[in-house]
Amino acid sequence: MLGNLIASLDDPNVAMGLVAAFDEPALLARLAAAADASGRLPAEIVGSAVRNFVDTASDDHWTQLIGLMNRSEDPGLAAMRAILEKSLPGMKAA
Repeated sequence: MLGNLIASLDDPNVAMGLVAAFDEPALLARLAAAADASGRLPAEIVGSAVRNFVDTASDDHWTQLIGLMNRSEDPGLAAMRAILEKSLPGMKAA
């Protein structure tokens, strides 16, 4: 299930639909800021952040992610939100 979701992130519509499903304006703002800073599209940032997590996450991070997924009504959405929360740079206070 998670593997299929990750593979589908190559489609920009899927990536952005997923982020919209979070309904978290702060996360959207962090995504927009990361995209602006890198000169890439937000959908590209989502895909690369998730793939980077998959490639580099420690056993502890995977254990935390699996625990979070087990407690969620929508495990895939919970996993993607957690990965992006961890991966995206925080916003600086004005």
